[in-house]
Amino acid sequence: MRVFASLTAFFMLATPLHAACGGAFGTFVSGLKEEAIARGHAAATVNAFFAQARLDEAVIRADRAQGVFQRPFVDFSRRLISQSRIDRGRQNARTYASTFERIEQQFGVSRGVLLAFWAFETDYGAFQGDFNTLNALVTLSHDCRRPDLFRPQIFAALKLYEAGDFDPVRTTGAWAGEIGMVQMLPQDILENGVDGDGDGHVYLKTSAQDALMSGGKMLQHLGWRAGEPWLEEISLPADMDWSLTGLQTQKPARDWAALGVTPRSGQFARPDLPASVIIPQGHKGPAFLTYPNFRVYFEWNQSFTYVLTAAYFATRLEGAPVYDAGTPEPGLDPDQMKALQRKLQERGHDVGGIDGILGAGTRAAVRLEQARLGLPVDAWPTRALLNGL
Repeated sequence: MRVFASLTAFFMLATPLHAACGGAFGTFVSGLKEEAIARGHAAATVNAFFAQARLDEAVIRADRAQGVFQRPFVDFSRRLISQSRIDRGRQNARTYASTFERIEQQFGVSRGVLLAFWAFETDYGAFQGDFNTLNALVTLSHDCRRPDLFRPQIFAALKLYEAGDFDPVRTTGAWAGEIGMVQMLPQDILENGVDGDGDGHVYLKTSAQDALMSGGKMLQHLGWRAGEPWLEEISLPADMDWSLTGLQTQKPARDWAALGVTPRSGQFARPDLPASVIIPQGHKGPAFLTYPNFRVYFEWNQSFTYVLTAAYFATRLEGAPVYDAGTPEPGLDPDQMKALQRKLQERGHDVGGIDGILGAGTRAAVRLEQARLGLPVDAWPTRALLNGL
């Protein structure tokens, strides 16, 4: 699920004659239709495409209720990774072995990576969402939270409609407008859609070959480096300098080894590659080494917890053991996290909003305050930090 946007692309595409968001819904849709015609689409096609566009309040409610990302990594990953998902993932790897071989040859993306996305996005295609996709995109474009992300997707869907690969009445998917087994937005389908089964169309809802090949091409487009690892579980020395942990610090894996960092099993996959040590629940919890490909995950989804869980599950599907959860210190509940964010904001830190989610801004601020208070600089907020502030 892609959740990032291009402001530049939006302002280049939006017509100045109509509001970018808000106002009467009918007037808003009329503006979309006029813009589509101005882009060169036939009026009859545009009218047919938007004929049954409706505001969907359920989409707005879903957009406001994304509390799952407040869960810490251990809880979140245990919730998403079941033995059933592991077994079905390995079965799908066998069923679509030839497709995965094509993906690895053409795009350089390892099968575990796509299997993990397939599992988490739609449970291997079983639950693809039942929101009308056009209504979802129009509703989220009308809503003024993120019109820059969703408005361009409407015109991408219109192009898919003209190609016979989108039905404005029958195409359904996630509340945020993603379609198919690996949940891709219309613009991503236009740019990276692949006819994997050779039927002349890109049907991400019904063709696993199309969905997997398209996902592989999109990851390559986002910067995936062929044949390179993305994540390894590690063990850390007791005298580790915790301030070196986090994605902001990169060293070749061999340099981490010189500091006492060791793979939990075997040898480092690529001692020469730049890598970061991440400890998602502080210095007493699980630990991982991330390689450049790990950063590509954030182009698919910006939630650190989701990204790490997907990356770990990919390694698990390819034979990695269950990670060592350690004994992390208790974190903060959502209300405590909001209280912490308010205190950090009062001290001049940019935490990106008081939302109770441990995002990148909050983690960076936590590290600075931990250093000031003489606490382990591991970006994991605890009651000790909250009380210290």
